[in-house]
Amino acid sequence: MLKRLLSPFILIMLILAGCQAPQGKFTPEQIAAMKSYGFTEASGDWSLGLSDTILFDKNDYKLRPESEKQIQEMASKLAATGLNHARLDGHTDNYGEDSYNEALSLKRANVVADAWAQGANIPRTNLTTRGLGKKYPLASNQTSKGRAENRRVAVVISTP
Repeated sequence: MLKRLLSPFILIMLILAGCQAPQGKFTPEQIAAMKSYGFTEASGDWSLGLSDTILFDKNDYKLRPESEKQIQEMASKLAATGLNHARLDGHTDNYGEDSYNEALSLKRANVVADAWAQGANIPRTNLTTRGLGKKYPLASNQTSKGRAENRRVAVVISTP
């Protein structure tokens, strides 16, 4: 008797569970905050290339004081919405050996991650970094302007 009653109940519950709309990873407030800084969404991840506002000098990974302040302010405002995790991908122009560029791009990602963690007041372990070297240029490396745009760090937020 119990088996006869339980089977339709389980079937109904499975059907109802399948009809529910999937819950988004991010709240409307988080999405609005990311959009306000220029983040764009692709495949569920939100990313921002910092080349427009935070450029690195050739062969350098140090942040300019104004860039460090911008990163910390952005991180603080995003953290206030509950965005406490990010991946930072460092990039270089095409000058130099691959191994050098990969190490330099990782240093760039790490220095941005340090500023981000400080501004957001979150553990540095909430942030992951990658050094991608010269593999993914945004602009042509044939001009000095293009090379400058390729010396950047991209911020990717996949989960709050």
